[in-house]
Amino acid sequence: MGQVLTRSWLRAIGDRPIRVVLADGDDPRSAEAARQLADTTPIVPVLADHAYVAELGAMPPIAACLSHALARRPPLERRRLTRSALYVAAAAVRTGLADACVGGSQRPTADVVRAGLRVLGMAPGVHTVTSSFLMGLRDGRVIAYADCAVVPEPDEAQLAEIAIATSRTFADLTGEEPVVAMLSFSTKGSAEHHRVDSVRAAVELVRHRAPTLEVDGELQFDAAFAADVGARKAAGSAVPGRVNVFVFPSLEAANIAYKITERLAGATAIGPLLQGLAAPMNDLSRGCAPADIAAVALASAVQALRQAPHYDVSLSAR
Repeated sequence: MGQVLTRSWLRAIGDRPIRVVLADGDDPRSAEAARQLADTTPIVPVLADHAYVAELGAMPPIAACLSHALARRPPLERRRLTRSALYVAAAAVRTGLADACVGGSQRPTADVVRAGLRVLGMAPGVHTVTSSFLMGLRDGRVIAYADCAVVPEPDEAQLAEIAIATSRTFADLTGEEPVVAMLSFSTKGSAEHHRVDSVRAAVELVRHRAPTLEVDGELQFDAAFAADVGARKAAGSAVPGRVNVFVFPSLEAANIAYKITERLAGATAIGPLLQGLAAPMNDLSRGCAPADIAAVALASAVQALRQAPHYDVSLSAR
């Protein structure tokens, strides 16, 4: 993670002891991440290990929260999930016992998203939970890729939600104005295909729903990233060379791209950052290192400061 971004997040947090639950508490990588956070940041990391889950799960606010969240699940599944560290961690956020939670080093993204939806719910006006990665480039720049983890084949409405949500995530965590490229294998009509049509329709939806957001498409990656290429391929577009939010046409493309950028270009990948839940709950790659967990926890803490929870506070323990 870039030092500039780290310093920015630490300045935003100040001396506030923000509580972030690491839901994979029995994973040694989480234990090391907790040590790093406790030693170098004001964050209060909480390891949701077996003992924590047993203790917190017995607390009346947590039990009531999970009973409500899982009321429609079959009895056997309900009993299993009330003992799940992921669900207990989400309930800790839901009831105000924690400010954010992070999980996923030992489980697939789908499990994290389900726990978030069932316990935290969605933010108002959101129809789809999506995700993004912040990519810290070796030259110090930070860009965002989406959706790398949640929506496999987004339609135009979902692509528009991904673009708008990722722009908000990017602005919240970098302090920079987002400039969005909706990516395709076509640039401004160089190819005709139904998938290109979907990207074009998504651009118009974004412009309608977020008229102040700077966005263009459809663009190939090189036309979006390099100003000289964009000048040739997308003459008249104002975004080439300035794009910092890249929205891919599919999860397949985005997931491959972020891993290539990370492994071949030496970029630091922070995420997956979940978008659209009522409070901060973020995912991890199962290949993550302790530093990756610490970075996502730090980002989650900043989100907890900048995004007021949107759920009904009747289950809050505060």
